[in-house]
Amino acid sequence: MELLTIGHAGARVLVFPTSMGKFFEWEDNGMPGALAKHLQNGWLQLFCVDSIDKESWYDKKKWPGDRAWRHELYDRYILNEVLPFTQHRNPNPYLIVTGASLGAYHAVNFAFRHPDVCNRVIGMSGMYNIKELTKEYTDANVYAHDPSHYMVDYYQPGWYDAIRRLDIILAIGRDDPHYQDNVHISNTLWHRGLPHAFRVWDGWSHDWPYWRQMIPRYIGGSD
Repeated sequence: MELLTIGHAGARVLVFPTSMGKFFEWEDNGMPGALAKHLQNGWLQLFCVDSIDKESWYDKKKWPGDRAWRHELYDRYILNEVLPFTQHRNPNPYLIVTGASLGAYHAVNFAFRHPDVCNRVIGMSGMYNIKELTKEYTDANVYAHDPSHYMVDYYQPGWYDAIRRLDIILAIGRDDPHYQDNVHISNTLWHRGLPHAFRVWDGWSHDWPYWRQMIPRYIGGSD
């Protein structure tokens, strides 16, 4: 695993790449440039991590439960190693978690599972039904990382209270193939009494030019 740090001080921003992406993906696609004002003024510091999707959800040779377990280990790595590193580099307690496409899944799933360490989550063009990658197979390991499922029927008061304190922002194109998945997550959150911003963009809106427009708009709030 490798990690890229961009900026100085300000709120910490944990960035997940798109499917099978690398830690330098955001830099290569101009996302720091879209956030230039925020970075230059010291409002944000980006911490961009590698994915391990080739070893987890996209490793089709593995049984889906094993893929989910590999993702569980990644989740623990982010929680127990990456976040302490970010805090060592930058003691600002405010943490934003974000990503686009499958990176949005990673960000939202991580924030929902660990709402006590996150303050804001921004999912851009996300897919939140991980069973799309397991061909509808599910078990305890898959369920534990499937927000489209566990947000529907899992309830623990302290956990929900922590999620209620999250600033949740979901952005999706109306013609994106995962639009209905986002509608489902949004409806589930409202049903559970969990406030959030659900922002629908015109057209497909599932590519870097759109994400470069989305991220500066939502990084500071739920405009």
